[in-house]
Amino acid sequence: MDGGSAPYNPKTVEEVFRDFKGRRAGMVKALTTDVEDFYQQCDPEKENLCLYGFPNEHWEVNLPAEEVPPELPEPVLGINFARDGMQEKDWLSLVAVHSDAWLLSVAFYFGARFGFDKADRKRLFGLINELPTIYEVVNGKSRVKTSGTNHSSKKSKSNSKVQRTSESQAKYPKGQPKEEDEGLDEEDEEEHGETLCGACGDNNGSDEFWICCDICEQWFHGKCVKITPARAEHIKQYKCPSCSNKRARPS
Repeated sequence: MDGGSAPYNPKTVEEVFRDFKGRRAGMVKALTTDVEDFYQQCDPEKENLCLYGFPNEHWEVNLPAEEVPPELPEPVLGINFARDGMQEKDWLSLVAVHSDAWLLSVAFYFGARFGFDKADRKRLFGLINELPTIYEVVNGKSRVKTSGTNHSSKKSKSNSKVQRTSESQAKYPKGQPKEEDEGLDEEDEEEHGETLCGACGDNNGSDEFWICCDICEQWFHGKCVKITPARAEHIKQYKCPSCSNKRARPS
């Protein structure tokens, strides 16, 4: 996917770096000046979506390439699924981190494909390393700032005080033993044993990851709502799909 243009194959360090800068500029736009448009396009109701940056400094939210293996390394899948379960600033930061990783993988894919030697790879990384990462841009650690949006004005501080879902509500609900007894009596364990997933209605999978909605307090299998333990670590307040839809539709 290269924005509808013919396949572009940079073959020198300078050309690969120019390609990197173009793709990076497009993704920075998506996460800063075009953030409202980007936010709207990442609808959690759609299938796995990816953020692509192109050498012409354009960006696109789209489904992953269908060909296997793809022509280029693919960006991370499913950025839309986490959108409504996180503070917007945290979600944008997560997308930014994955975008940085993707840009490096594309640049060094070209390097490997066209036989860059040790000196070429070192020079390429040196050029790339002179630029701030997308994560740094999105988090205000460089001069490019995000245009103001309604969403990001919510409390976006405090990674120190993160009351992560994994600590407060994301658990293995069915009476799994903890290293220290935190006062779960037999009644509580029995209650957890009867927990039904709000998505599939089943109560099996005691050894699986579960997560609880902070709004309706229903429990869900992580796999049913496409939340992994790793993603839960970044969620300050989890809203299930049903509660997210209610909040997303003002009267």
